[in-house]
Amino acid sequence: MLNEEQEKFVFTINHDSDIPKYQQLVNGINNAIAENILQKGDLLPSVNSICKTNQLSRDTVFKAYTILKDQNTIDSVPNKGYYVSGETRKVLLVLDTFKAYKEVLYHSFVNNLADNVITDVQFHHYNIDVFKTIINNSVGKYYKYVVMNFDHKEVSPTLSVIANEKLLLIDWNIHTEKQNNYIFQDFGKAFYNALENAVDLFKKYKNIQFIYPNYTNHPKETLEFFKKFCVDFNFDYEVVTDPKKFDIEKGIAYISVSDRILGHFLEQCKEKELEPGTDVGFLSYNETPMKKFIYKGISVVSTDFAALGTKAAAFIANDEVVQSYVSTNLILRESL
Repeated sequence: MLNEEQEKFVFTINHDSDIPKYQQLVNGINNAIAENILQKGDLLPSVNSICKTNQLSRDTVFKAYTILKDQNTIDSVPNKGYYVSGETRKVLLVLDTFKAYKEVLYHSFVNNLADNVITDVQFHHYNIDVFKTIINNSVGKYYKYVVMNFDHKEVSPTLSVIANEKLLLIDWNIHTEKQNNYIFQDFGKAFYNALENAVDLFKKYKNIQFIYPNYTNHPKETLEFFKKFCVDFNFDYEVVTDPKKFDIEKGIAYISVSDRILGHFLEQCKEKELEPGTDVGFLSYNETPMKKFIYKGISVVSTDFAALGTKAAAFIANDEVVQSYVSTNLILRESL
């Protein structure tokens, strides 16, 4: 509540930083609220005191406070000053690209957050420069960070600027430090185990082709466990990396990590009058809401993206170490 308590929050301004001074003020208050240093009703330092102690202009301080008022984070009372009016917490969700199964993850994440938590979403598109820009520009602005990992040696050093208790890595165990919080899917052994459950279906076909197009960023460990599966169960197999060479043939089962390939598969089935699940087989990676409706249903091997989102949301709510994997499952439909 509003009272005569001493102003308990002190700003620290880095005059050599590239971050504008007004933004440093905004970040400082948001961080203090996120860390419960400031709570609803607490008085903020006066404009004059901030100017004096940090050698700032009144315009700079007013700009920061105006931004925070527009965000409903603070408010003011005549002759009493500014105070914390809300307990909104902002989190940053960094994904690789926006695809249908990422939408499942996103909605599960935001729908399981508290009402006072706002999510900003950004995409790195597997580009390290874009990734660095996102992270460097976000430091100090968010309560917690949920980041989808990718294969680049500079990912881990870039993330080192974020306190470990505020950072959660999701999806792929690559370039991970032992102290990191994480929720991953297993692209290796769990994928192998899922294929095991389809052995009898694969036996209908003379060959299995894994379509791993050269444009994909899907983890290569999936390929290695595919090969191991075929050797262990005595299946003839082939890995196709050039999407231009994707030409379906009767008696072949196809596994693909790309939904573009799924589209080409269905087009060719129609052109060649081949029946999915009878003449040719198809197993798609990553479940999406539409795959159970496409044709007569597309078989998939997929992690549970809804569970991943729910678990990530729990990390936002709790101050506990999280290190776990989400299950990978086989969903059988008519295409295999």
